[in-house]
Amino acid sequence: MKLPHWALLFAGLAITPAAQSAPKAALPIIDVHVHAFQPDRFGPPGQIICVPYEYWPARDPAEPMSKYLDALSGHPDCKRKLQAPTTADEIRERTFAELKRNNIVLAVVSGEPDDVEHWRKQIPDVIIPGIHFGRTGPDKLPDIAELRKLHAAGRIQVLGEVAAQNGGMAPNDPALEPYYDLAEELDIPIAFHMGLHAAGTAYFASRDYRAGDGDPLLFEEVLVRHPRMRIWLCHAAYPLNERLIALLYAHPQVYVDTAAIDHMLPRAEFHRYLKQLIDAGFERRIMFGSDQMIWPESISLAVDNINSAAFLTPEQKRNIFYNNAARFFRIKGAPGSPPNAH
Repeated sequence: MKLPHWALLFAGLAITPAAQSAPKAALPIIDVHVHAFQPDRFGPPGQIICVPYEYWPARDPAEPMSKYLDALSGHPDCKRKLQAPTTADEIRERTFAELKRNNIVLAVVSGEPDDVEHWRKQIPDVIIPGIHFGRTGPDKLPDIAELRKLHAAGRIQVLGEVAAQNGGMAPNDPALEPYYDLAEELDIPIAFHMGLHAAGTAYFASRDYRAGDGDPLLFEEVLVRHPRMRIWLCHAAYPLNERLIALLYAHPQVYVDTAAIDHMLPRAEFHRYLKQLIDAGFERRIMFGSDQMIWPESISLAVDNINSAAFLTPEQKRNIFYNNAARFFRIKGAPGSPPNAH
């Protein structure tokens, strides 16, 4: 994968006095987790989330689900909220503005293929196209032949986000084997959802979601069967940190991203979780992801929550924001990329 020429200029750019006075640093960022979703993806357009959720609402089973949903995303009780735009055009344009504001030079964008392609055509040098699937169960998994066509046409460079957990599938589900085979054959990365989803989702949205399917160690036999597969686990498999550390230690080809947990969790909790991974020695396998879904301003919040981590050195921040993803995606010309990067 080749980095756009202008992004290479950013990669080696010294910060000028003008850049120093700007609200954001001129150093480049790669966001490995962005979505091109429609405004009704999670219900009626205009959904609200807390950034962060300072506490998770309690549900009384005797009360209607609507009361819980109102506390979660209708009228949540939190200090800072984001309300989603109500049109697809506004989501897209505000997302593009956030990418530019934060100097995000590459973004892995997944969703329905036509939606992703619409985004990609507008900023082709920035978007790495992916495909989001698995949320509705194995009967809705995409056709392998269709994925081949999309890849041949340049419309898929990443398999994922694969949200199999949300559809009731663990990573070792046999239904997913053809996709692992395809990833190895085509040498394209897989982004695999692990860990948190909407709180309480099994009772109102993804009814087959089970927290236990997010256990990172369920990947072990898959990884051994597919040793050439490039894979990263989304959301750093939160909150199963110790099991994730065991997997990362045993399988050095696996990376993770910081998506969603870097703006939805309380900052102290996100920093605690991230610090455990850093202290365990995995600073070179963590990639920045915002998980921008339909709330574009979540991107800046995610960036800020990395930058505010006092325990990270400048080099570690650069690894998370840029270097690790450049290595993982084999971006030609990027710092630390191998000579045969493509």
